[in-house]
Amino acid sequence: METVNLTINGLKVSAPAGSTILEAAHAAGIRIPTLCYLKEINEIGACRMCVVEVKGARNLVAACVHPVSEGMEVYTNTPKLISSRKKTLQLLLSNHDKKCLSCVRSGNCELQQLCREYGVDDENYFAGESNHYELDDSAAHMIRDNNKCILCRRCVAVCEKVQGVGVIGTNNRGFATFIGSAFDMGLGETSCVSCGQCIAVCPTGALYEKDYTDKIIEAIADPEKYVVVQTAPSVRAALGEEFGYPMGTDVEGKMVAALRRIGFDRVFDTDWAADLTIMEEAHELLDRVQNGGKLPLITSCSPGWIKYCEHYFPDMTENLSSCKSPQQMFGAMVKTYFAEKQGIDPKNIVSVSVMPCTAKKFEIGRDHQNAAGVPDVDIAITTRELARLIRRCGIEFTALPEEGFDDPMGESTGAAVIFGATGGVMEAALRTAVETLTGEELANLEFTDVRGTKGIKEAEYQVAGMDIRVAVASGLGNARELLEQVKSGEKQYHFIEIMGCPGGCVNGGGQPQVSGDVRNFTDVRSIRASVLYRNDQAKVIRKSHENPAIKKLYEEYLGEPGSKKAHETLHTTYVKRTVN
Repeated sequence: METVNLTINGLKVSAPAGSTILEAAHAAGIRIPTLCYLKEINEIGACRMCVVEVKGARNLVAACVHPVSEGMEVYTNTPKLISSRKKTLQLLLSNHDKKCLSCVRSGNCELQQLCREYGVDDENYFAGESNHYELDDSAAHMIRDNNKCILCRRCVAVCEKVQGVGVIGTNNRGFATFIGSAFDMGLGETSCVSCGQCIAVCPTGALYEKDYTDKIIEAIADPEKYVVVQTAPSVRAALGEEFGYPMGTDVEGKMVAALRRIGFDRVFDTDWAADLTIMEEAHELLDRVQNGGKLPLITSCSPGWIKYCEHYFPDMTENLSSCKSPQQMFGAMVKTYFAEKQGIDPKNIVSVSVMPCTAKKFEIGRDHQNAAGVPDVDIAITTRELARLIRRCGIEFTALPEEGFDDPMGESTGAAVIFGATGGVMEAALRTAVETLTGEELANLEFTDVRGTKGIKEAEYQVAGMDIRVAVASGLGNARELLEQVKSGEKQYHFIEIMGCPGGCVNGGGQPQVSGDVRNFTDVRSIRASVLYRNDQAKVIRKSHENPAIKKLYEEYLGEPGSKKAHETLHTTYVKRTVN
């Protein structure tokens, strides 16, 4: 690889040709501040926080977009630069709602952090006219507060370029510019799919999920209510980041202990329902393959993807698996099977889920998600909300012992835990489908072709004399590309897994916030996913159809996969929506 030699603050540095000054400085251990920059997503040099001095250049240059060249001399920390960055921060604050103490991002805000670093202690340096906006709370999952927006355009870029949705953009010009939807519609009136990726990349408190932790506290305090909680596989892979643990730390045991101390009556694992999902979905796949059903079968675990399909590919809703997501299957079983065994009226059960996903807040309100005549899940919160709830309840997370989930809905397999990574649902389904078709035990359970964070993956397997073609996509922009190929006839598959968020649930819109400094130079998705794959390897049972708790469920209650009772409780329907 061709390299370029330059100096940064007098230090001799070599960088690959085509690198930016920002990348070269990072490799040399020198941090240049950014606010708008997201690698390969939002490279616009707009915020001017990353400006540096280059010898011979007439003006300061934006390090995030300026390429290195042979012999270049760069300075990143001169008095002139510090003054420039400080003034930029003061200007941003002049049109910013500075109620930091009540802001959900206080202590974890990129703007706040930079103001600390650059000694911006006079909030009213450029006092004068400022804009005021009403909160947009029209969406089921989030709130937009443009009073805290710094116009970095990260949210716009991820919505359009990564997710292929594009329901937000810049409106008006100059000082009146704001981020919003077309015709000033509320976000809930658009074809937003609730993925929350805009929240994940926002550097301030301008975007945040609707918080339902108060409802949980109220339910637990109500003696008439029996409150159960389920946690998705990806939550254990990221929650530790909220309490100072290194990224990639599995905190399952401490998470369970914290939930018990909050006061939940039962602490269950969504992984149990992931195994149940595989039983139903693998049966559905085999039925369609063997009996001429609608193909390709497309997974239905990601509610952001489901809503995207309903809006943008309504003619392919027949391809969607009719299976509810693991969250909803779990809720359905809590209020039917579990309620019967425990002798509890389903109306008195409060079913709570902890998810890496903001779209789950939308999903719990969908039609046909009420197997017992009441909502399968009553409250869905994100990983971030759980962290706030733990702090609010005065729980010392790092000091907690390791505890296990409650039975019978806490027993799961390795196949279930990898649901949180892109390709995980596919791999779990293949482990069961292949053994069911061949009647033989798999010698190797790893389907490595569908692993990894690549946006689109495909593979072909010979199973019982058939060539089974599969594909995996994560991120809705990649989903669009894949489905367009299917619609045109360019590609043919039997089974497709789609996850709404790039990299899968480990990178969900409800996961702990990661600053641009980290996001731009760290493979967050792979590090979090590694937790799940290690968990899979450590499990004694790694195939869903071998989960004894699931076998018992079918023996005692459901009969067999695809039965009438299974369809009544575990399956759902979809709608064809328009694009707004």
